[in-house]
Amino acid sequence: MAPSTSVPTAEQIQVPETLLKKRRTNEATREAKLAAAAEARKAQKAKRKVIFKRADEYVKEYVQQEKEEIRLKREARKSGDFYVAAQPKVYFVVRIKGISKIAPKPKKILQLLRLLQINNGVFIRVTKATTQMLNLVNPYITYGEVNLKAIRELVYKRGYAKVDGQRLPITDNSIIEKQLGKYGIICIEDLVHEIATCGPNFKQATSSLWPFKLSNPNGGWRPRKFNTYVEGGDTGNREDNMSKLVHQMV
Repeated sequence: MAPSTSVPTAEQIQVPETLLKKRRTNEATREAKLAAAAEARKAQKAKRKVIFKRADEYVKEYVQQEKEEIRLKREARKSGDFYVAAQPKVYFVVRIKGISKIAPKPKKILQLLRLLQINNGVFIRVTKATTQMLNLVNPYITYGEVNLKAIRELVYKRGYAKVDGQRLPITDNSIIEKQLGKYGIICIEDLVHEIATCGPNFKQATSSLWPFKLSNPNGGWRPRKFNTYVEGGDTGNREDNMSKLVHQMV
């Protein structure tokens, strides 16, 4: 007669203490990850509300500014005066000439402006010093004041963040927040507003962006490209006509 073999019950099986400890650790880690994910979702939802609220406030601010400018123009016409718009605070500068036959001083200024290649563009604050620098490199650049639509086009379509010396596409607001969160800039609309209004953190905002790499304008440059803009060329100050060029190059 063959000996009977009984199957041990769960109570009779002794699980090694190391395995039990590992299971407890894994379970605790899993619970911690789930809790962290839930907290992250909650924080993200709250942050989206803040971003939407800020964007709405910016729109109201832009509309109010536009209405105020229209009002001032109408009052000037009624009184027979001329309305003089405020001086621009921000220029967008584009390099349109290469490295050949450039003197050392203009070459150094182009490097300081981060305009290292043809069709590179950057935002700069308008000051006495920057105006003097632009005058010295006038034959190699074109620049002028850009409107809100042009700024948005540049940031959204051609904007790249400068992260640890690398050029990264701005695919998420978290990239902006990581770079500029300490200045209160947590999303692309914050960045656009800081540039458009030349805010207190303008330098940090523009420095966090890689120089814009643009295409040649639709239809190409003018035949006498290196003449000044007022002489039928493309170099120098375009004033408020710079926005039109940006639309053609984005």
